[in-house]
Amino acid sequence: MATKTVKKGNQKDETKRHIQFFWKLFGGVILLVLFFFLLASWGVFGSLPDETSLENPEKDLATQIISSDGQVIGKFFKENRTPVQYEELPEHLVNALIATEDARFYKHSGIDGFGTLRAITFLGTRGGASTISQQLAKQFFTDQVASNKVERGIQKIKEWIIATRLERRYTKEEIITMYFNTYDFLNLAIGIESASNIYFDKAPQELNVQESAMLVGMFKNSSLYNPKRNPEGVMNRRNVVLSQMEKYDFITEKQKDSLQKLPLNVKFTPQDHDKGIGTYVREYIRGFMKQWAKDNPKPDGSLYDINSDGLKIYTTLDSKMQLYAEEAVDAHISHIQKEFSRQNEKNKTAPFRDITKEEEDQIMESAMRRSDRWRELKKQGKSDSEIKESFTRKTQMTIFSWGGDIDTLMTPLDSIRHYKSYLRASMMSMIPQTGEIKAWVGGINYKHFKYDMVKTGKRQIGSTFKPFVYATAIDQMHMSPCDTLPNTPFTIPAGKYGLIKDWTPKNSGGGYGGMLTLKNALANSINTITARLIDRVGPRPVIDLVEKMDVDTKNIPEAPSIALGTPDITVYEMVGAYSTFANEGVFVKPILVQRIEDKNGTILYQNVPETRDVISKESAYVTISLMEGVTQSGSGQRLRHSGNANNTVYKNAVTGYPYQFTNPIAGKTGTTQNNSDGWFMGMVPNLATGVWVGGEDRSVRFANTAYGQGATMALPIWAMFMKKCYEDTSLDISTNNFKKPAKLSIETNCANYRNSEDGPLPDDEFNFNP
Repeated sequence: MATKTVKKGNQKDETKRHIQFFWKLFGGVILLVLFFFLLASWGVFGSLPDETSLENPEKDLATQIISSDGQVIGKFFKENRTPVQYEELPEHLVNALIATEDARFYKHSGIDGFGTLRAITFLGTRGGASTISQQLAKQFFTDQVASNKVERGIQKIKEWIIATRLERRYTKEEIITMYFNTYDFLNLAIGIESASNIYFDKAPQELNVQESAMLVGMFKNSSLYNPKRNPEGVMNRRNVVLSQMEKYDFITEKQKDSLQKLPLNVKFTPQDHDKGIGTYVREYIRGFMKQWAKDNPKPDGSLYDINSDGLKIYTTLDSKMQLYAEEAVDAHISHIQKEFSRQNEKNKTAPFRDITKEEEDQIMESAMRRSDRWRELKKQGKSDSEIKESFTRKTQMTIFSWGGDIDTLMTPLDSIRHYKSYLRASMMSMIPQTGEIKAWVGGINYKHFKYDMVKTGKRQIGSTFKPFVYATAIDQMHMSPCDTLPNTPFTIPAGKYGLIKDWTPKNSGGGYGGMLTLKNALANSINTITARLIDRVGPRPVIDLVEKMDVDTKNIPEAPSIALGTPDITVYEMVGAYSTFANEGVFVKPILVQRIEDKNGTILYQNVPETRDVISKESAYVTISLMEGVTQSGSGQRLRHSGNANNTVYKNAVTGYPYQFTNPIAGKTGTTQNNSDGWFMGMVPNLATGVWVGGEDRSVRFANTAYGQGATMALPIWAMFMKKCYEDTSLDISTNNFKKPAKLSIETNCANYRNSEDGPLPDDEFNFNP
């Protein structure tokens, strides 16, 4: 018995020693962990972020381009991140995150003790221990996850410390918001705002439950669970998230079962600089912002970075009008291109016309030397002969077509010819009274044709210059649209206005005879009448007039030939100048950037309108009245009639016809020599729009005027754009008459006008009611 008692006593002592050893070991481990945490907090294992860094984590923010109707139409970025507020996150998106990533989020202070013990006990098989706060700390301050286990362990300790500090500094809602704003969903989608727009083409607040679940599912590994590469895996992961939401009572079992059966319905909408609406105008804004940043440094002297400072650029553009403009350009140019290509099938020098072999070689040589390929090979030290030889070797490339990009094998020289065979187009639309640009289309496809033809490219403007001649005559000589001039050959002799030889312009089509009113002469673009007018007023006053309208006149010669449209002018300048007539003779400088704000909403720039009086209200109104005749009975009348639907030219080239406008429209068509350029300038009381169509080279053109005139090449774009604008009643585009001055001493209604020599003239005006 004594022996048994001793043994029992020894067993009790042994058990007691084991228990004491366990608690000592456990306490030692705890103290060691605490010691490691203490060392880490002291920066022994590397520095930790200071209070300033925690207050303002350094993350690049995208600069947004915002339309006047509040839509983000583009971004500049190193990382495509645009922060959202917690209020912009739908409740089910937050619930999906909590249910999947950190169910105890609202019960811990950065480190989930229960989750940590569970992870240690079951070696992570029943879930990890990383909280949302820890994951946020990792995203903010762990540049690269260490592969070495010891180093990774030290990183983990740092992340735990940072997580607790984040919890002390920020509310739970702020931590969730930062987490959503920080994660990289790939495909240039950093943060929930970019991700929801890129994967579903909608704002975060518009996401439904299953879409939210898919995006939250990507948090596990956006590279693995990416709908572009692994839709099946993404579907499975989304359904796991929905199960978690049902587990934690965020949705019912019935909802879960129903939602899990739905397809992903991803609407991939990439956000890069070559895609989306307003590609050309966005690139112009980039240049504007670079110059603005140089001229307006930060208080500390450093420059704003448009790719990372999270600026907001508020523009005058209307996203709907911009879309309508691009749709009109695409519809017409893709249509007329078919006829252009058909006519070039038997053209031995296609896409060029009426040029010699030497001239063709010069065009191709010039294009080669301007190409990126040439510049790149030059940098590599290649000789001209080596570079030229490389242009004759076939290579794999992607080329443009209206049916979609084509992957093909082609020589770079042939690709140059391919691109030169496409007609180009540009258009701009603005409010005359404010100068606000509402739409800007610089070309047909920014990815393949990057040269902007709104503000950078200048082209000969043809008869669209004539209203400036007429306006000068009206303003200086008080002429009326009902005044008549002879439609007979007219010569300005050599020596006058510096002419070296006699100048005798011809009418298009060779028609002469009789007396014509100024209104009829402009409507039908009669060259002899315009020549008589510029001889009366002289070239210099006309140049002075357009200069006051902000047209660059440095290269406009003081010669009478400018009356027929020989100068090269941009669409931007033409729309601004024409708007002066619609704005009662007051020029308002076109504006695009209304204001700029920093990421905190502080206004850094506010546009101040630039205006100047150019001509009298009366002269402006009379010029408008003249241009109304163009769309009533002249070269622009196809805007109104509907009787030519079966005409071959109309079917093959006048896209969208008939248009059947009935409201007042002032406009002018323009066609340059050999049909190289087609223009249409059109105005209603509160919108002025200019359209240009032509080839990259002047020798790329239609063979005849039926197809090459402005009424065929450019007018349909204006018509389709305006029809869409009128259909969208929210835009409030005017159908009223142009504003008439209170005092009008010049007669515009020719039925009331009596010429001293010719008596009453027929009334060729339409009478419109507001």
